[in-house]
Amino acid sequence: MSSYDEIGAVLKSAQRIGVAAHVRPDGDAVGSLLGLALSLREMGKEVYAILEDKVPGNLLFMPEVGFIRQSDGVALDLDAAVALDTANQERLGDKTCACFAKAGTLINIDHHGSNPRYGDMPHVEPTASSTGQMVYELLKHQGMPITDAIRQNLYVAISTDTGSFQYPATSPATHEIIAEMMAAGLDTARLCVALYQTYPARRLELMRAMLNEMQFCSNNRIVSWQLTHETMVRCAMVPGDTEGLIDTLRMVDTVVAAVIFEDMPDGKIRASARSKDARVDVSAVCAKFGGGGHRLAAGARMKGPISAAAEIFLKELENEVRRID
Repeated sequence: MSSYDEIGAVLKSAQRIGVAAHVRPDGDAVGSLLGLALSLREMGKEVYAILEDKVPGNLLFMPEVGFIRQSDGVALDLDAAVALDTANQERLGDKTCACFAKAGTLINIDHHGSNPRYGDMPHVEPTASSTGQMVYELLKHQGMPITDAIRQNLYVAISTDTGSFQYPATSPATHEIIAEMMAAGLDTARLCVALYQTYPARRLELMRAMLNEMQFCSNNRIVSWQLTHETMVRCAMVPGDTEGLIDTLRMVDTVVAAVIFEDMPDGKIRASARSKDARVDVSAVCAKFGGGGHRLAAGARMKGPISAAAEIFLKELENEVRRID
């Protein structure tokens, strides 16, 4: 594994640098991307911050979010490229991979245990709370710029990927980083209002549909919901509207694992799984369908239709849950 010193040396010597994160970006992806890209820009680098997909609407409040551009599939003349929060290289997206094809060095910074350590310089820490935490540690360790905009973006990354500091991967170091950023003037209260208290009405409509349609199995230890195209249209859903809904399902006292199955535009089904018992490994279940992630949070893409995918996935998840009997 490449050290922060080795990665820092490459970034400091490079002039043209690409920074990207995974498809269907979440708070950790966007926050980590902006955090590193803005620091490199402060250093006078020529920086390309790119994503395969648009930034979801719920994250458009993030500072300098307009710095991110969508991948166009044209290879960039880069000295170095950085893949952030991306468990395997393919999840950067086809166009982003094409943009990075000529990069002199590919750096891979991630916290997913399933990451195969792709790229020329992988730095993977499965115990890290978030990629945002890793980016902060890199910037601090290497004496790279950390402005207020960078702090805001990295706070979003860390807060969202730790479930607002509830998940087991949240460590003393995680809280120390937040304390350091607050001491430097970071307004966490304002960011929390934007993140967790500013939802459009259509998201509440989605939540109502979820609560009406959720299904229990395995003696009420598993709860699932099938988010169909019909429901998306009825609720006028846009990307980002489902963020955090699965945590509501997981709140049920008897539940140890929750899954949301979602119809995708390409006909595939996206399964997003969460566990609140460390003995139930949802990443192992997702791996059976070509997916992966963390022990307590993972995902996979499956063949449709959604009802068939849900049936197959839930059988495997029930087998996993039975292990704790």
